Amino acid sequence: MDIDEFMSGYKAAWEQRDERRLCALFEPEGVYCNTPFAEQRGHAAIAAYWQRVKLQEDIRLTYEVFARSPKGGVAHWHVTYQVASEELFKIWAASAGTNLLARKPGDPLPRLALDGIGVVEFSEKGLCQTYRIWWHSMMLPALA
Repeated sequence: MDIDEFMSGYKAAWEQRDERRLCALFEPEGVYCNTPFAEQRGHAAIAAYWQRVKLQEDIRLTYEVFARSPKGGVAHWHVTYQVASEELFKIWAASAGTNLLARKPGDPLPRLALDGIGVVEFSEKGLCQTYRIWWHSMMLPALA
């Protein structure tokens, strides 16, 4: 696998909300670092973390590969999605350090944009050994 194949698989896994597809990109004990201070090690932990994408709808991911080598690469990715549950909104608000913002009960859930950089390292077998991402998020204006 190379960075282009990895990012294509990452895009498909996120847009299809498919943790099995994501885990297939990783070594059995591969590491997904969703922030500089948190990591999921192994398929079970990665799949459990990825359950939050099932609370997203209308997911659109684009990416651009910035650097590639036989052992890995660097890509910029951008994703937008509709938050589909109060649970996901609370997870996002806590991770973004925003508290719960000024939402009233019954207010529509927001559409979010995440913009990030991913650095992937491949094993000798060609699967992802480590994927580190750094990202920021913001709410988007409501779609008309």
